[in-house]
Amino acid sequence: MIVSQLVTATLTMGLEHLVQARYGGLGMLSLFLVGTGIKARNSTCSGVGAVLMLLLMLQA
Repeated sequence: MIVSQLVTATLTMGLEHLVQARYGGLGMLSLFLVGTGIKARNSTCSGVGAVLMLLLMLQA
């Protein structure tokens, strides 16, 4: 269990760094909204984050 938590934390940090380097602060905000929406089971919050990330990807 500790190994899986370590691997998950490492992958999450790597993903956050990749998003921050490529898409900036708005990318981090959208990733935060998606994560918060999934944890809180709030489809509006995760939907807004997903749309924001999609718009950032289309811009780049």
